Amino acid sequence: MSGDSVDPILLEQLKKLQDKYAVMGQDLSSYLDGLLYADYLTYWDYIHTDTLLSLQNPKTSFPDEQVFIMYHQITELYFKMILHETEQIAQNQQLDESFFLSRLGRINRYFKQLENSFDIMVDGMDKEQFLKYRMSLLPASGFQSAQYRLIEISSTSLVNLMDEESRKQAKETDSVQQQMEKIYWRSGATELASGKKTLTLQQFEQKYLTTFCEYAEKFKQTNLYQIYVKHFQNSPQADTIKAALREYDVTANVKWRLAHLRSAGRYLQKSPEDIKATGGTNWQKYLPPRFQRIMFFPELWSEEEKANWGRAAFER
Repeated sequence: MSGDSVDPILLEQLKKLQDKYAVMGQDLSSYLDGLLYADYLTYWDYIHTDTLLSLQNPKTSFPDEQVFIMYHQITELYFKMILHETEQIAQNQQLDESFFLSRLGRINRYFKQLENSFDIMVDGMDKEQFLKYRMSLLPASGFQSAQYRLIEISSTSLVNLMDEESRKQAKETDSVQQQMEKIYWRSGATELASGKKTLTLQQFEQKYLTTFCEYAEKFKQTNLYQIYVKHFQNSPQADTIKAALREYDVTANVKWRLAHLRSAGRYLQKSPEDIKATGGTNWQKYLPPRFQRIMFFPELWSEEEKANWGRAAFER
């Protein structure tokens, strides 16, 4: 085949490839040989379907335990997608309104999916099966989702993740370690009777506390709250950005928590006394938004809205 009969666009692409590999001191011809020898890519190899479908390992023979496992695995994948977006924002050196809003839009869509997905937990499992197989999961708990804690840390300053009393006493000179000691979720994993740390919390902190502190240092100046305050508080699209941030706050800290609470109530609420969570976590006090009143962007809410945090007015 003569050179004249080769598509000029193809020749141009080959030239660009040759230049690309030349910069790296590589021989394009060797890479083209690799393409000739390589197998075609398949969907199942790219997605690792066989591996993915092999990751469900129930501890009992109850069929609905499979549903429980897969639901939580899907949730963790959504958490990873959210973290992917917060990290893109934090690492962007030419961050502008368009990029910030587009990634916030993605985060809000992911959290809406998570909020709506709780119907799978509420209506998609047999209660009697759940109450039996859950006993084989002790002391594991959904409380131990490290990715969700990383989402919180990458979304706002640590002071906004403290319990209300600790927020009032916080000092600017407090170290990340000092702030982490007052993080709100620790109170949700204390034994209901004694007030001591549950084994669930002890395991969780032993595995992840150092990671959380390192992540908090990393996002100290680049969490979503800090980025908004520094770059977009007075931008031309400030109103649009505020609306997106408020939507995120409500979806993550009110609607998703209420959906989680509804799920817990469906399976753990029982007269005359509620059933304890697998990790001994105090879900009745920990999950309701009105108790913790966690807000990623507190300046975006009026005092009245803060006082009514978690109530029906936010169910838009």
